[in-house]
Amino acid sequence: MELDDKDRRILAMLQGDCRLSNADLAEKVGMSTSALWRRVRSLEEAGVIERYGAVVDPARMGLGFHAIVHVHLTRHDRDRVGGFIRAVRGRPEVQECYATTGQSDYHLRVLCRDLEAYNAFLEEFLFRQPAVESAQTNLVLRTIKRAGPVQG
Repeated sequence: MELDDKDRRILAMLQGDCRLSNADLAEKVGMSTSALWRRVRSLEEAGVIERYGAVVDPARMGLGFHAIVHVHLTRHDRDRVGGFIRAVRGRPEVQECYATTGQSDYHLRVLCRDLEAYNAFLEEFLFRQPAVESAQTNLVLRTIKRAGPVQG
């Protein structure tokens, strides 16, 4: 899908506040409500807009332990990697998971209540995955930037 300036303005506004009504959004973008609705629907159907949601402060939800975990796999056969991916997707502590090039195979962003909960996550989950050889943890000391808007 080719995005034009109106699409980009719509996306910027929705990323700033996805609770804007169609009427308010149409006014801010300079379109009729029906034309805006069709445009947003088209962006959704094309997969440009994946979902809508709220940004939640993890610390205020009692999740004060934040880490980036660099995971090394023992082997890269399809079954083990697939099992690892399915297991990671099912864990609420894992906020994000990236397969990357470089020294580590996967990078996880993990939120837990505290160090004890994180240790349980490692011992009872991560280190029990057959594909996992080792993991290195980097504690997040403070967040500098979080999930900024996507601009194109």
